[in-house]
Amino acid sequence: MFYELRRYTAQPGRRGDLVKYMEDVIIPYQVAAGMVVVASFTDEEDPDGYVWMRRFDDEAQREQLYAAAYDTERWKNEIGPAVDQLMVRSKMVVTRIVPTPKSVLR
Repeated sequence: MFYELRRYTAQPGRRGDLVKYMEDVIIPYQVAAGMVVVASFTDEEDPDGYVWMRRFDDEAQREQLYAAAYDTERWKNEIGPAVDQLMVRSKMVVTRIVPTPKSVLR
């Protein structure tokens, strides 16, 4: 099992819009596609910072769920273009993290 920690930078002054779109559209869409979204955060120190986390059983599942979410007409024609208006993609950072043996995350 591993997690993806995804750090986004909203377009200046648009973090509220990004959070709303994430919570109202993207997260429900991805959960419906089978993804496990663990948490969603705003960065207390960066007014444009947004962080969220997803969990995967293994790489094969991640690839399958990525295809189910991102290889769709809705993502390509509606959701993806909307995200491009809300965040600075060049500043996106995705980090894989693996829980330690005694971690309370499951």
